[in-house]
Formats: sequence, structure tokens, C-alpha cells
Amino acid sequence: MPLATRPPADQAMPDPPRARPRTITEGRCPMPAWTPLLPRPPAARDARCQALFASALQPSDAPTADLIAAAIKSAVQRFGPRGCTELMAQEFGDHPDVVARRMRWARRLAAQHAAPRPPTQPAA
Repeated sequence: MPLATRPPADQAMPDPPRARPRTITEGRCPMPAWTPLLPRPPAARDARCQALFASALQPSDAPTADLIAAAIKSAVQRFGPRGCTELMAQEFGDHPDVVARRMRWARRLAAQHAAPRPPTQPAA
């Protein structure tokens, strides 16, 4: 196999290939350089909804804020956060027609009775 050879000194080197000028429709991504962050509910709210879903609390119980907090605490202690998620997923697979109504109820209750936030220290 022959090795690449250099052209003789009296011949000029060929010009490197020029890049084609970019047009508006090619060479650039139409997306902006930054992606805006979408607001997302905190993970704690999701965990509270899943625990409320997995709890034994029923809409017919007319739950109060104390009853909701106790049901969430009981479900997390009994199943753990992951267990609440797994139970919810299993119910979605077994009874999809009923589960959507219960999940809407759990999300509504969790939003109405959000966990209290710790007090913040005033800036000095």
C-alpha cells in the first residue's frame, strides 16, 4: 500500500474545502439556547397524594385536616413512601375506572390541607 506523498515544492497546495454558508433553515436548531423550567409541584405534595390514595380514608368519612394528616402518617408508616406508590400503581392496573376518581379526590384533599411549612427566619 503506497504512502501518501507530498506534492512537489513547485506546485501549490490545494485550498482546503470551504464550508457552505449557513442558511436560515439549515445548520441551526429552531429551539432556543435555553429551556425554560416549567413549574412543578414539590415532591412532598406528590408523596402526600400517594399516601392519601393508599390510606384507608374514604370520601364518605368527611375527612378533617387532622384526620387527613393521621391517614397520611399511617399509610407512610404502614407501606413506606415507595409502598404507597406501588399500591397506587397496582390499583391503576387493576381498577382504572375507579382509580381516577380516587386520585382526583386525594389530590384535591392534599392541596386543600397542605402540610404546614416550617417558619422562616427573618433576614437580618
